[in-house]
Amino acid sequence: MLVVGLTGGIATGKSTVSSLLKSRQIPVIDADVLAREVVQPGTKGLTQIVAHFGSEVLLPDGTLDRKKVKRKKLNSIIHPAVSRAILWNVFWCWLRGEKICVVDVPLLIEGGLWKWMGKVTTIHHSSADIQLQRLMTRDNSSREDASARLNSQLPIAQKVEYADFVLDNSGSLQDLEQQVRSCLVKLERTAGWSWRLSWLFPPFALVSALWTLGFRFAKRSRRQSRRLVQGI
Repeated sequence: MLVVGLTGGIATGKSTVSSLLKSRQIPVIDADVLAREVVQPGTKGLTQIVAHFGSEVLLPDGTLDRKKVKRKKLNSIIHPAVSRAILWNVFWCWLRGEKICVVDVPLLIEGGLWKWMGKVTTIHHSSADIQLQRLMTRDNSSREDASARLNSQLPIAQKVEYADFVLDNSGSLQDLEQQVRSCLVKLERTAGWSWRLSWLFPPFALVSALWTLGFRFAKRSRRQSRRLVQGI
């Protein structure tokens, strides 16, 4: 099974791309959904958050009031639980015999999860101003708050450097749909026939996964070395 990491900047259209993939029967594992699940009342994640910040971060119904928690610290607490949930969901996709599964993670690059993906797809928008306006409209936030959120993430230009496929959401929805279709054709070709063998013969799946991850790590290391040489 080919595991594809999907990422991009805030308000670049990840949700739209995820919906387009789901409409084509591609399973999408949403890290944002999992991040909410691992802090539900009664979970270990919420217990750890309360132990660190105190009970004042809870709403009257016992759920987490995210506005009272520093985002960076919250991410550091729940990151291990979200990673485990992603791994478990990927396993279930493999168990069902899926050919491709997509892992939608906003901080795929920053959190290092890109290293565990067979392929990485990044969504970007050529206009930073439009991206800012989208975020302000979506979250009903001020320009200052929206700018702070954008600046808290890795610049999209750097995320693109990690990508095997890049989707440009600067145009119409029809343009984006065409790019998604083209990307899926390439991903289907990459998955090839070996995914069936991986499903039927688990040891082959393990060897194939290790080879793929090792190859990607080596490729990324060579790319970084070339950039360092060019920068000297």
